[in-house]
Amino acid sequence: MPGLEDLYREIILDHYRNPRNRGELETPPAISTDGHNPLCGDEITLYMLVEDGVVSEIKTNGQGCSISQSSASMMTQAIRGRTLAEAEALIHHFKHMMSIEDHHHDDPGDTPALGDLEALQGVVKFPVRIKCAVLPWNTLSQALESA
Repeated sequence: MPGLEDLYREIILDHYRNPRNRGELETPPAISTDGHNPLCGDEITLYMLVEDGVVSEIKTNGQGCSISQSSASMMTQAIRGRTLAEAEALIHHFKHMMSIEDHHHDDPGDTPALGDLEALQGVVKFPVRIKCAVLPWNTLSQALESA
């Protein structure tokens, strides 16, 4: 379905040109975590505020290719307002979609919806770019460990 790839490309470019939740949060109380992919120079700083076990605010800063930056933008939209457990489930679901992690949920009914993130599915065809898409998610994983 050729139209779908065009749509996905548009979604990725839109998030790259108009990143959501871009900026910084005061640390503390927010957690700040840096992630980078030295092979292609992608860098991300993630700021996350957790209140009562819920990600109440999340922002990213950094630079890199359209894949890493749009993935970061989409991720912040998907994670804000979720519990830490839901955020963790979303990370695993996304990595499964990226073919780098086996799906280990017993009940597929508890799989969170990916929304715009599904646009990144096409990246799987370009293994070298998977790291770009996953960088923000690995950074989020690190941040969750300190939450």
